[in-house]
Amino acid sequence: MTDTPNIVHIVDDDEAIRQSIGFMLRKAGHVVKTYTSGTEFLGVVDRETRGCILLDVRMPGIDGLEVQDRLSSQGIGLPVIMLTGHGDVTLAVRAIKAGALEFLEKPFERAALLAAIDEAFKHAARDQRDHVASADAVVRLAALTPRERDVLDGMVLGRPNKLIAFDLGIATRTVEVHRANLMDKVHARSLSEVLRIAFAAGLGEAA
Repeated sequence: MTDTPNIVHIVDDDEAIRQSIGFMLRKAGHVVKTYTSGTEFLGVVDRETRGCILLDVRMPGIDGLEVQDRLSSQGIGLPVIMLTGHGDVTLAVRAIKAGALEFLEKPFERAALLAAIDEAFKHAARDQRDHVASADAVVRLAALTPRERDVLDGMVLGRPNKLIAFDLGIATRTVEVHRANLMDKVHARSLSEVLRIAFAAGLGEAA
């Protein structure tokens, strides 16, 4: 993970902007890829794409907000920094509500851009860690029997063993055995650790 370069995707129809920002970011040690339109970028980006996006709001054809919407609908969670030459508060609000991390007005200061990009990569790293934790939790829970899953569901709801036993129509002692077994299977040493694994796998989200 530490050997993966920080890739910045610049999507802007203004060639001068692409060149100046690209030069600045390469000097700062980033790998830069540039795109002349939202259409060009959407044609190559997918769920395996890494990095962050500097996305111009106002572009011919598909504008930045539409690009952002399409990325979201395709399940592509790359962090987005919106760029605009227009002081449009309405666009800023829409972009942030849609998940943009930052909204920078042109011309922006070098320090502000680099700080926003640094935060974007920190955000991407957190997302990656969460994804790995979620996948690991799902694998761990797959080892449980249906009855152990039932007991775990009760634990996620905060029910004591007696209530879980009543709900399932089994003895409290049987619940205790299932609870001990499931904790062993998911390699958890405490209730809080079991719950963290369960929540990472998505259990209890509808509650």
